Amino acid sequence: MRSIRVASVALLSTAAFALAAPMASANDGGTTPNVTSFGFTVSPTTVAPGGTVTLNATGCQEPLVKASSGIFDAVELNEGKPATAKVDADAKPGAQYEVTFDCKGEKGTTTLTVAGHSTGTGTGTGETGTTTPSKGVKAGLGGGAGGLNTPEIAAGSALLAGALGGGVFLMRRRAGDGA
Repeated sequence: MRSIRVASVALLSTAAFALAAPMASANDGGTTPNVTSFGFTVSPTTVAPGGTVTLNATGCQEPLVKASSGIFDAVELNEGKPATAKVDADAKPGAQYEVTFDCKGEKGTTTLTVAGHSTGTGTGTGETGTTTPSKGVKAGLGGGAGGLNTPEIAAGSALLAGALGGGVFLMRRRAGDGA
């Protein structure tokens, strides 16, 4: 009988952990909104390889804001004035790169997409599909964790808790019948 109680406590503790773990990792970066005390923009948000983008940061108390990405050399924005950056000519068409703005240690990010272009091979199909860039790609949690949302986690946890509770009930009932 003692082993049933120990197993019940272990299963309920596991269920409680399963409910708490997704909430604890909810603010791990990448899934939370990008809110900063200063504003920043990249224009245009889609650019061809070798093209130029305009970077702008406003509201930073520091006179110098640094903008960096794996798709262009780091740029310094002085006194809130916009600056331009030339995108690498070898940037992969269809890829998304993260652009980071740093205002005295506070960082904000936005996405810059590389437009597809024709390969010039004479096939007429062009190269517009998503490819894996060689540097500076925007990373995330992966396919397993990135697609979950709060209602799905809550529903799954409720089903798990119900199954565990039903199992405990049946085990206790069976133990009571055998006495």
